[in-house]
Amino acid sequence: MSVLILADHDGRQLKAASRRAVGAAKAWNAPIHVLVVGDDTAAVAAQAAALEGVTRVLRVDAAHLAHPLAADVANIIKALAGDFQVILAPHATLAKDVLPRVAGLLDVAMIADAIEITAPATYVRPIYAGNLLATVESNDPIQVVTVRATSFAAAGDAASPAAIESLPAPAADTRVRWVSESKNVSERPELASARVVVSGGRSFGERFEELLGPLADQLGAAIGATRAAVDAGFAPNEQQVGQTGTVVAPELYIAAGISGAQQHLAGMKDSQVIVAINHDPDAAIFQVADFGLVADLFDAVPQLTKALEQ
Repeated sequence: MSVLILADHDGRQLKAASRRAVGAAKAWNAPIHVLVVGDDTAAVAAQAAALEGVTRVLRVDAAHLAHPLAADVANIIKALAGDFQVILAPHATLAKDVLPRVAGLLDVAMIADAIEITAPATYVRPIYAGNLLATVESNDPIQVVTVRATSFAAAGDAASPAAIESLPAPAADTRVRWVSESKNVSERPELASARVVVSGGRSFGERFEELLGPLADQLGAAIGATRAAVDAGFAPNEQQVGQTGTVVAPELYIAAGISGAQQHLAGMKDSQVIVAINHDPDAAIFQVADFGLVADLFDAVPQLTKALEQ
């Protein structure tokens, strides 16, 4: 039995979620191969080859893969699938688009967002916004799985790098094409992999960035937001933490002005230390917090920022 992992990267750097996916793949105690798809991915392939447990890196480079589209990546994986019993990826944007297509092409079921793996084919995954955990078993000959990266230990560095093999890219799927990309560029850490996350709710209003920005900068933190804050236009979509946003598990999570809706808790309750600031002593967020402060966030957040500055 061999495992194929679809690497998640930005064209230059292998994302931390991929390192954790390799850690998850060790459950099968089988050879682990990593697939790197893109254009000019030599650096990413080298990083993947340096991970402990990886036995081979498959590199597929082509100009039309500079911005990988789900249809193209799914065709690549389908062509390779005959050599693998498990196709795995971190539960991130690319994999959530690609792996359902792969499962459809292979006529097998897909297991999404697994948080525990009992090889060869039993998984635990959250359902109902994380309120319940379901144990599921698949009898399919090829297991297609996405894993919640924050639930698995990251693979370490190997003593010697794995072999890297370049494969030809199939022709582009002409039914779809890349048009454009629009994203916010920030010097702050990426939300999914940040060691510290400072999140705010809708209560901040138009002062969301004004109040949380300086605090995040003092802590070297990423900024997160509730769905309500994003829907109200106070924070960009990529900052949303929760079941339908980004799932995080930082060393420190500061939740300011967040009541603790289940949708949000599902995305941050695995954080190592949770600090909650809310004026309502009965807010649900205090049930999962390690430290709680009942206070007006418009007073508490600036005071905390000032104390850190000093």
